[in-house]
Amino acid sequence: MLADPTRARVLYALDEVDELCVGDMALALDASEDAVSYALRLLRTAGFVSSRKEGRVVYYRLAEGFPEPLRHHCLRQLIELSRQPPLDA
Repeated sequence: MLADPTRARVLYALDEVDELCVGDMALALDASEDAVSYALRLLRTAGFVSSRKEGRVVYYRLAEGFPEPLRHHCLRQLIELSRQPPLDA
C-alpha cells in the first residue's frame, strides 16, 4: 500500500496539515487530481484516512489513531524515493 509514491506523499501531506481537499492536495504535491483521488480512495478503504464533507467539498485527514510507526515508515519511503533518479532520466 505504501510503496506507491503518491500514496506515501498524500499520507505525509496529511501528517503535516490537519486536513486537505483533493484540489489543494494535488496542487501541493504537484500531482493530478485523478492520481490524488485514486490514492485517497485506496487509503480510505484501508482505513488510513478519513473524510468529512462540507457542502460539495470533501476534506481528508489521517484516520483517528493513525499509528506513529507508520508515519515514520512513510517518511523513510519518501526519503528513499527522493534519492532515486527520475524515471525519465
